[in-house]
Amino acid sequence: MTTLSLWYGRLLEAMLSIACLLLLAMTLLIGADVLLRNIGAGGIPPSNELSEDLLYLVTLLAAPALLRLGQHIRVDIILRVLPEKLGWALEWVADIIGLICCLYFVWYGAGVVAASYASGALSIKTLIMPEWWILAPMPVVFVLLAIEFIFRMHRLALSERKIRDEAVSAS
Repeated sequence: MTTLSLWYGRLLEAMLSIACLLLLAMTLLIGADVLLRNIGAGGIPPSNELSEDLLYLVTLLAAPALLRLGQHIRVDIILRVLPEKLGWALEWVADIIGLICCLYFVWYGAGVVAASYASGALSIKTLIMPEWWILAPMPVVFVLLAIEFIFRMHRLALSERKIRDEAVSAS
C-alpha cells in the first residue's frame, strides 16, 4: 500500500504541475488579449471562454493533490478543542462522507458525460466544441479524489488516535 501511495502521490504532483502550467498559460492569454486590445489589434476573441475552461480544468487538476497535502478547505478549530479520540473519530466521519460524495459525483458525472455524448450536445460560445469534452474530466477527477480518501483512511487507521496535524489552521 505504501508503494502504491507513493506512485499515486507522484501522479497527483504531475497533475498539480500541469495545473500550474495551465494557470500560467491562462495568465499569458489574458495578458496578450489585453495588450492586443490596447494597441488596437482587436484582442483574442475566445480568451474569455478559454480562461473559463482553463480555470475549471486547473481546479479539477489541483483538487486531488490539495486534498492529499491537507490544503483543501478544512474547518479544524472545533477538532482542536475536542478530546483527541473524538477528533480522530470525526476525521473518519469526514473521510467517509467525502468518499461517498466523490463516488456520487463519479456516478452522476459519468451519466452526464454519457448523456452529452449520446445527444451530440455542443458548447456554442466563441468556440464550438462537443460539450462532453468539457464535462469528461469531472468524473475522472472524482475517482482520483475517492482514491485519495481511501488513502487518507488507511493513513488514519495506522496513525495515533488523534486528529491529523497536516495543514492545521488553528492552534
